[in-house]
Amino acid sequence: MNDTQRRTVVVTGAGTGIGRATARAFSAVGAHVLAVGRRPAPLAETAHGHPLITPLPADVTADGAPDRVVAAALDRHGRLDVLVNNAGVAGGGPLHALDEAAARRQLETNLLAPVRLASAAVAALTASRGVIVNVTTSVGQRAWPGSSVYAAGKAALDSLTRSWAVELAPRDVRVVAVAPGAVDTPIGAHQGLSPEQRDAVRRWQLDHTPLGRIGRPEDVAWAVLRLCDSEAAFVTGVVLPVDGGAVVA
Repeated sequence: MNDTQRRTVVVTGAGTGIGRATARAFSAVGAHVLAVGRRPAPLAETAHGHPLITPLPADVTADGAPDRVVAAALDRHGRLDVLVNNAGVAGGGPLHALDEAAARRQLETNLLAPVRLASAAVAALTASRGVIVNVTTSVGQRAWPGSSVYAAGKAALDSLTRSWAVELAPRDVRVVAVAPGAVDTPIGAHQGLSPEQRDAVRRWQLDHTPLGRIGRPEDVAWAVLRLCDSEAAFVTGVVLPVDGGAVVA
């Protein structure tokens, strides 16, 4: 594969966890990767030792950010083949104590940012017959009391995946989603949970995961990579759980 033939992949939320693993997985198979995230230091760590990964510090919820991200991919590499909408924030709390600012932040990041990024990327993805991958959650397919806004936003992204798959099929653009379950990422720490609270969440997750372990970011990255393979060219509109069986238990 020469340089002009390399796929170009944008991964949001690429500073840690699933985003970092996904960026590195695409890099390992020879793709140019634009690693997008809010914090420069974690992005630099993602790219360390991976010369095909380029960090792009950006807040995907900011005005104009989607256009800037797509323009950066095209300016650097002349094409965009895969958009991975992975950036996300979580939050909880009962309905009677709803924090409206936190709820808005979740919906802006988890739902509206993917809408804006996908819209900005459609023309470039049409030119490359590309793929949009939405990272949702298996919890979006069941009830999650106490984190209802998070679950609802991710469930909406599942619905968008199916709708976009039909809408963009005439353009030869595929749209798929992966729905992780319990995965070892820093999301609990980013929520501000104490170590004791994180341990309690992990115990609950293990009790509800039939395969009896917490997933690794690489488990999810593998699924993203496979769904973007040329061998998956007849797969679109699917939401693939990567959750150790949690959604069917």
